[in-house]
Amino acid sequence: MKKVLFLTGDFTEDYETMVPFQMLEMVGYTVHTVCPNKKKGDTIKTAIHDFEGDQTYSEKPGHNFALNYSFDDVKVGDYDGLVIAGGRAPEYLRLNEKVIEITKHFFSTNKPVAAICHGIQILTAADVVKGRKLTAYPAVGPEVTLAGGIFQSIPVDGAYVDGNLVTSPAWPAHPSFIREFLKIMGAKIEI
Repeated sequence: MKKVLFLTGDFTEDYETMVPFQMLEMVGYTVHTVCPNKKKGDTIKTAIHDFEGDQTYSEKPGHNFALNYSFDDVKVGDYDGLVIAGGRAPEYLRLNEKVIEITKHFFSTNKPVAAICHGIQILTAADVVKGRKLTAYPAVGPEVTLAGGIFQSIPVDGAYVDGNLVTSPAWPAHPSFIREFLKIMGAKIEI
């Protein structure tokens, strides 16, 4: 059974944590949801980001999400893939050195990585996007460029794949985001 490490944290985007977690468990993967300084059973607060015609997304309180694994127990070599949720959590998660080390491991070993929305801020902080084509929430685009990545402006419901990396702008992309991640994880789904 394949194992996925799922990085998330307080004020992550609700859908970008809940939905991919459930979808990955649905196909039979073991998914360990973790956050620095939190243990199995601790909860994180989420926020719902919505697109209501304003210049940026609106933010509303989301659900509490119970983590199912302790961050300090992560042995990065045990995982087949990494998923990074978006929302506001990545802006502080990228300050954690172990988060950066974990992210670099997945790139140096060419294991599948999926990051959505502001989750790409962890990738830019880990210095793993140089020369890579990827997307993110548009406000993160300048960070991608400054970090040496090649920002792809795509529809909000799309996903962009560059080798072992799948990125998407925001939660409306979940069907394509998770489908492309499953492909690089080697899953075969027949309909």
